[in-house]
Amino acid sequence: MSAPTAEEVMLALREVIDPELGYNIVDLGLIYDVAIDERGGAAIVMTTTTPGCPATTALQEGARECASLVPGIGGVDVQMVWSPLWTPARMSAEAKEHFGVPP
Repeated sequence: MSAPTAEEVMLALREVIDPELGYNIVDLGLIYDVAIDERGGAAIVMTTTTPGCPATTALQEGARECASLVPGIGGVDVQMVWSPLWTPARMSAEAKEHFGVPP
């Protein structure tokens, strides 16, 4: 079995849907970084659309759960940050189109 990659974890994170927006956290731009260490540990740095988001815990747990399902992942650490603050500019082109945000 090959070592897991950050790209595989990002693909898995697309399964996490923000309950307020109904869209996945990757395309919303909530994932700031994914790193995989030599033992298969995944470190995810993410945010929410606002620092007081009531879905923070659910999003964090969803990210942890989905990342842990990637074959070869030996543990997941999810760090929530609010610097830099999220802006719609972080959204994918598809998400911007879906929400009517100018490119």
